[in-house]
Amino acid sequence: MLGEKIKKNYKSIVEKFEKKESALISLLYEIQKENNYISDGDISELSSLIDMPYSRIKSVLTFYTMFNQKKTGKYHIQVCRNLSCSMSGARNIINFIKENLKINEHEVSDDGLFSYTTVECLGACGSSPVVMINDTYYENMDEKKLRELIDKLRKE
Repeated sequence: MLGEKIKKNYKSIVEKFEKKESALISLLYEIQKENNYISDGDISELSSLIDMPYSRIKSVLTFYTMFNQKKTGKYHIQVCRNLSCSMSGARNIINFIKENLKINEHEVSDDGLFSYTTVECLGACGSSPVVMINDTYYENMDEKKLRELIDKLRKE
């Protein structure tokens, strides 16, 4: 369900745009920032708040890979799987995540800290392979760098 912050602030977000439809991505982003994902209940509540059909919100939500529709870990890892990243070792990174965190795509680690998904493109082909953890990009990634990063995040 929508948090109090989004219920309180949604009008100020909508007012920044000429049309309320233009505010949808910003609203979805704020919901995800608060909850780490966007549930069907969130969509229903948002639909009522901004008087927009559920189906319209759901179509935007499912189009963009930056939005999570399932619970994620505290640190959500997105692994780019496009051609450049695949040729540079993305598959090795995915295998590392599966083996070391003992999760499959869209699952959350037992400690609740990590989840991962593969995405089509993170827009950094020149420094592939690329992963994004929450909102931070990590370029020229390999298994050693990822292990160090995961160890560091576990300590935070």
